Amino acid sequence: MNRDLSPRFRELVCSATEASSMEVVEVIQELWSGYGRILRIGLSGGTTSSVIAKHIEMDSTARHPRGWNSIPSHQRKLKSYRVETAWYRDWSERCRPSSRVPRLLGSSEENDDIFLLLEDLDTAGFPSRLTSATPIPLHACLDWLANFHASFLGCEPTGLWETGTYWHLATRAEELAQLTDSPLKEAAPALDERLAAARFQTIVHGDAKLANFCFSPAGDRVAAVDFQYVGGGCGMKDLAYFIGSSVEESALDAKEQELLSHYFNSLRGALSQHHPEVDPDEVEAEWRALFPIAWTDFHRFLCGWSPGHWKINSYGKRLAREVIDEL
Repeated sequence: MNRDLSPRFRELVCSATEASSMEVVEVIQELWSGYGRILRIGLSGGTTSSVIAKHIEMDSTARHPRGWNSIPSHQRKLKSYRVETAWYRDWSERCRPSSRVPRLLGSSEENDDIFLLLEDLDTAGFPSRLTSATPIPLHACLDWLANFHASFLGCEPTGLWETGTYWHLATRAEELAQLTDSPLKEAAPALDERLAAARFQTIVHGDAKLANFCFSPAGDRVAAVDFQYVGGGCGMKDLAYFIGSSVEESALDAKEQELLSHYFNSLRGALSQHHPEVDPDEVEAEWRALFPIAWTDFHRFLCGWSPGHWKINSYGKRLAREVIDEL
């Protein structure tokens, strides 16, 4: 597998880690639509035993699993990788342990390939990945989101997406055109405007699903990865998306308020550290009211992108009807 890595990148790995030699020991994941791979690289004689390499092939012929292979889709994907590079290079060091992310060890761009060399979170104490979450890891993720949003409250997302999240309306005209739910389609601009008009804006992760969190063995500490759609926005976009990806449909009604309360309690503590001048009551009042708006905004995307998706459920449909009726 080393033959797939250029001499320039191998030199970057050894220089950044003071390693005498390197070897690709695992392909962790193929990137969405065939845009590259995430690799674990074993090292000898360096400052660490392994690192993670994200190898992005920008000239890839897209192979989208749901058939979205248009030029706008390709251009959006290319921008997402440049945004992720900017995030790790210019922003990631601002994250504190309460919103842990992997350290950038180096980056390189060669022809149409981008290489990001990142800390291996497995060796940093976050070796666990979860497909479902019990309360301890679920609360750890909510704490991460609260601290992340508090840290970047009021920041201009320079070099990132002006509006974060991968389902942002302005970047999803094709999916909107396919949407057959007329009331939801007509409400789409108003949903987007309500979120954009929020007084309290922050930087959102943009793809804060359970699969993009790495956990400590006990599940009480967490770090986040995959920052392709990081950018400006209301924190409720991350929260609604995370809850929708982590909690089973049958439990959403029962758990919604408890999860929201846990997030806002954590946000209050984080704001007292990062922005003591901000009134947490005002942030909570605004963002609680926007939670159903954010949920409906993502529901709008799903219904156009993949009408049979498992995340389209009775809870989301009911919430969307209530939101649309009140617009």
